[in-house]
Amino acid sequence: MALTHASLRSAARNNERLEFLGDRVLGLAVAAMLYDKFPDESEGALAKRHTGLVQQAALAVIARDIGLPDAIHLSDAERAAGGAEKDAILADALEAVLAAVFLDAGFAVAQGVAAALFTPHLESFSAPPEDPKSSLQEWAQSRGLALPVYEIAGQSGPDHAPLFRVSVRIDGFEAEEAEATSKRAAEKAAAVKLLAKIAEKA
Repeated sequence: MALTHASLRSAARNNERLEFLGDRVLGLAVAAMLYDKFPDESEGALAKRHTGLVQQAALAVIARDIGLPDAIHLSDAERAAGGAEKDAILADALEAVLAAVFLDAGFAVAQGVAAALFTPHLESFSAPPEDPKSSLQEWAQSRGLALPVYEIAGQSGPDHAPLFRVSVRIDGFEAEEAEATSKRAAEKAAAVKLLAKIAEKA
């Protein structure tokens, strides 16, 4: 059930309730991890790190790392529309999986799973820049590279609530994509993901 998306109407139940619970489990697990990992940081600094780690773009990266795109149960229409690669669907699925672990094995085990998944991304995602697009541009300029190129990779959803998918590419790295309800927000999310990739290879 944790991997059954609401688009699969033939299923008796989907992962929406688990996603609701998983969001809370994840929030507490990450908060506890940061509290232990950074004993000298202020509440404000910890809050900033927490926001970076639980943002949709970060959750989607981790979901891809553990193979969730191939495991999610979607309707044929949603899968054909690229649902298995949508950040929102992947982030929700990851939260639902953590909720299932919590219900089956308790918070301590769920916290351990969260720590194993998030620790490798602790530095790259836990301190997102205030303006990721500017930071990415400055990084490129400091190395004599061409400026980042942003492109609209797709648009879905109804006219009154569109979802934009934007890609960003820079010399030497594969393009990164992100989704958001505005083009600007999608560009920022994509920039965050590319900055994280750069940090991992540094």
